Amino acid sequence: MAEPMTVWVEVWPVAADQVGVWLLSGDDALRSSLPVAADSEPHFEVEALLAAADMRNDTVLLHSTSWRPDGPRVVLTYVAVVQGGSLERLVRDRWTTALPVSLELADAVGRPPEHRPDAPPVPRYVDVLLHAVRHLRFLLDTDASNRAALDANWARHLGALTPALAGMYDPAATGTHAQ
Repeated sequence: MAEPMTVWVEVWPVAADQVGVWLLSGDDALRSSLPVAADSEPHFEVEALLAAADMRNDTVLLHSTSWRPDGPRVVLTYVAVVQGGSLERLVRDRWTTALPVSLELADAVGRPPEHRPDAPPVPRYVDVLLHAVRHLRFLLDTDASNRAALDANWARHLGALTPALAGMYDPAATGTHAQ
């Protein structure tokens, strides 16, 4: 008999400054090293990942954006908006390994591979990250409490995106898949 799938978590910690939006964890998400324990819950595990990276106390928005199968596990994806301090402070002053997340990145990587309507998508990690940022843009327009957590830098940078939760796989869509 096959083993049951286990639940794992990942979090993409992002921050915004006057220059742009940054992935604080470098070139990948923070990921759990063990599945979510039966006596715990995914949100707590994500908070623990952020605490281990010394980002939890500065996290102002924590939101689950998606899930996907990954071999013998189901990965629950979160995005964490981390405040880097004042609006004038640069993110890389504090997180020196942070990497930019931009429309140019979306254009550079192109659309994810297409799939049939009855087949599951197979996102690349960058697609998961870009989806999470687009999700923040959607929350900016639709959720007052989340909007209040996003400062003027976020509003300015997210303003360049079209709010959307889907469509990254649509070859008929116009413009970059991050719009």
